[in-house]
Amino acid sequence: MIKRIAAVAALIPAMLGVTSGAASAHPAPRANAAVVTLTYDASRAGQWAGAITQGVQNWNAAVHNVHLQPASSPGSANFVYVATSGWPQTTLGPIVPGGSRGQVQLGQEAVDEGYDKTRIAAHETGHILGLLDDYSGPCSELMSGHGPGTACTDAEPDAAEAAEVDQNYVDGAAAVSPEQHRIVVDVWSASVLAGTH
Repeated sequence: MIKRIAAVAALIPAMLGVTSGAASAHPAPRANAAVVTLTYDASRAGQWAGAITQGVQNWNAAVHNVHLQPASSPGSANFVYVATSGWPQTTLGPIVPGGSRGQVQLGQEAVDEGYDKTRIAAHETGHILGLLDDYSGPCSELMSGHGPGTACTDAEPDAAEAAEVDQNYVDGAAAVSPEQHRIVVDVWSASVLAGTH
């Protein structure tokens, strides 16, 4: 009798079309959810190309409602990456197709301070996707940016950051923030943070 009860209990989830086990930290999107495709131009990013590619891959692996891909032509991109000599700065999104173009300035001064290029590129891309800074966060939080110091090289968004971006692009539309399209300047410098720069 106990074997029959166990067998029936095991069949119920299968008959109902559900699975048992632990839920994932970042659930899959609904089957009918539209995915927003954002295109970028990295032709003016120079030595940042590899960092951009990896940062974009990290975001694409973490989110479901938006997908980043290179533009077919530079003029058609939703946002551009540009190598600069200053500090990283980015247009705050969420950037949307057909809206204002965004720009990510990948500043050499942050690299000179010892920060990881891929973390910088992925962090700045997070701004394009609508995320704000949280410098007090741990290294595992991408948007903590320079807060954890130069030893932090984690360039992957955590589950909460991915969920926030997915919420920004739910059902194929971007949630509009009152701060959208302002420029976020990230000063990745310990001396500036300490007030000695």
